[in-house]
Amino acid sequence: MDSGTDYRIYDIPEEEGMSESAERYREGTRKKKLTILGLAVCIIVCAAASLIMGNSDMSALDVLAAFFTHDTQSLIGKYVWNIDLPIMVAAAVVGAGLALAGVIMQCILKNPLASPYTLGLSSAAAFGAAFSIMYLNSGAVFSSGILGEVCTPLCAFASSMIATGIIIALVKLTRVSTETVILAGIAVSSIFSAGLTLMQYLSDPVMMSEIVSWTFGSVTDADWRWDLIMLSVLLCIAVYYMAERWTLNALNAGDEVARGLGVNTDRFMVVGLILASLLSAVMLSKFGIIAFVGLLGPHMARMLIGDDHRFLIPASLLIGALLMIIADGVALNIVRPMVLPVGLLTSLLGGPAFIYLLIRRYRSRY
Repeated sequence: MDSGTDYRIYDIPEEEGMSESAERYREGTRKKKLTILGLAVCIIVCAAASLIMGNSDMSALDVLAAFFTHDTQSLIGKYVWNIDLPIMVAAAVVGAGLALAGVIMQCILKNPLASPYTLGLSSAAAFGAAFSIMYLNSGAVFSSGILGEVCTPLCAFASSMIATGIIIALVKLTRVSTETVILAGIAVSSIFSAGLTLMQYLSDPVMMSEIVSWTFGSVTDADWRWDLIMLSVLLCIAVYYMAERWTLNALNAGDEVARGLGVNTDRFMVVGLILASLLSAVMLSKFGIIAFVGLLGPHMARMLIGDDHRFLIPASLLIGALLMIIADGVALNIVRPMVLPVGLLTSLLGGPAFIYLLIRRYRSRY
């Protein structure tokens, strides 16, 4: 044999030894990065369109000029920077936060139906808000100042965390599998929903109006202070989960595999549920029930990206933000001058959209 062609397999040059699977992996990674970049561009485009549509009686160039020059003195600038942008940022942060919480809950619990809404956190938040309005007189009609601004969100937050504690206690005490935690969430949701219904039944018409208005879910009360609080919580928790992305990927392969790789699955499940619930409670406590975003966003991200949490987490954040920006833009403009609650719109459109995604995913598998 010619010595020029006599070589062993481990002597193959790198460009000749590159396997087809490695090439596919690189190409898949590149496509996922481009998809995430495309989602970011879509958010910018939709945000600009929503900003212009929300000020349709003004010139689009004037609106964009007020934005880019940070003009807070003119009438257009005040609308853009003091009303429109705080609402849009709140919608984006709430959507991103709920989608991230949904991704984490679905991974930890290994249940595609897990989300802040299906685990009962939304019902618990509504119960806490109703309790605050009815017994602490903290609604906008009954109080002003720091009490009216903070008491209702704090009660909603505390109630959501109590629901989380109940679910975690049920898991730890009964040793049920993570797949059945969703059943505990349904039970907790039923309990808090019953309490909410009872308070509505006992309340007077004015209190009833306050409670129902809160449960609709709306971001029109947003301001830069609340936006900063929510964004800070979101960034901290998102950074933590990005640092734990390999742990989440290991959990996707199963608890036994994760334990074999050194993951303390019990501790991580408890910490993960607490952080995801904390994030959800912060997002819901101020603005009310926002349904289906935490369920729909992660499923859409998986259809585009796959199950690799290195890309799934940022994609879910972006899709959640995009869904809420679109929903908020429609809610603000579809029946002008009236403003629809964005939570009502996500509930109305989220159900059919989720059914469609389920059917499409089923057909792609079989």
